Amino acid sequence: MAATKEATSAQEDAAAAETAVVVSNPADGAVQKVRRTKIVKRRRRPARPQQDPANLKTGQAPQTGTIYNIWYNKWSGGDREDALASQYQSQGRCNIALDTGYTKADKIQGSYFCLFFARGLCPKGSDCEYLHRLPNSRIGKTDGRGGQFGDMFPSNVDCFGRDKFSDYRDDMGGVGTFLRINRTLYVGRIHVTDDIEEVVARHFQEWGQVERIRVLPSRGVAFVTYVHLANAEFAKEAMAHQKLDHDECLNVRWATVDPNPAAQKREHRRLEEEAAEAIRSVLSASVVAETEGRPYNGADPEEERKRRCIEGSFGLPGYEAPDKVWYAAQAKAKAEESKAEVPAAIPLVNYDSDSD
Repeated sequence: MAATKEATSAQEDAAAAETAVVVSNPADGAVQKVRRTKIVKRRRRPARPQQDPANLKTGQAPQTGTIYNIWYNKWSGGDREDALASQYQSQGRCNIALDTGYTKADKIQGSYFCLFFARGLCPKGSDCEYLHRLPNSRIGKTDGRGGQFGDMFPSNVDCFGRDKFSDYRDDMGGVGTFLRINRTLYVGRIHVTDDIEEVVARHFQEWGQVERIRVLPSRGVAFVTYVHLANAEFAKEAMAHQKLDHDECLNVRWATVDPNPAAQKREHRRLEEEAAEAIRSVLSASVVAETEGRPYNGADPEEERKRRCIEGSFGLPGYEAPDKVWYAAQAKAKAEESKAEVPAAIPLVNYDSDSD
């Protein structure tokens, strides 16, 4: 085993070493040596199975009522026991540090996240057809996934691909509604201790960036607000029926609308900022600078507006070109600039490798 590891490391060092390439210059006939370094990209690790398939129980849920409600997917009528008291702890829990890895879904753009991975019960590992990672975990990465706004999905489905409804359930559970962007979770049945705020923050910050946490120690209740909606949806499934530092069984639901006027103004301002940021990402930098009234590349916005009116008239008095004409012209100019920046190919002599 040790010899194998040494051989592997030696191969990696050799691959990352500098390679001498002979380049001939047809202009003067001179021969130059150019050092080229091959960069070895380490592959991501495969996702591991969280549970043994032989240990998973797929039995049918017991009938607790007389009428089956297809809308709520539960039995009703004749139920004499408390629904919250009859809940039991989950059989598994997701460990992001150990369970995250690539699956078949990483090769497909727009894939959804694995619901059983969030619950810690996925037995497929790297063979799973859904993503095994946290939402918005690749913000700022240059791999074409999860850009500035992170993982975004249609408003009628959640991050797991489940259809949303027009209204919440009576118990504020389930998938949720598509009429409201709710990033706040209600967490009940918490064991009350002196460090309850620290315990809640430590367990819930594992599932994404937390914006705000409000704890009611006297009631054993907490409200956790995430920055992104996908993280709130993931955390709701990951922490349902889990325990914190004690032997409790958490009741995780969607939070109702905060009646605090300051919170409502803050949420309204956040939605406006997100909409403005989305518009800025679509428009060009010069148009954004002109709209916001700030200089672009040192030019005065008023002078830019006058120049645009003169150039956009095309010699016709009173005519102003629509915005899509300017977008097409800017896109064409940008494409020409990128073409001009591409260097000419240098002929290589005695270099047969196809890896570079």
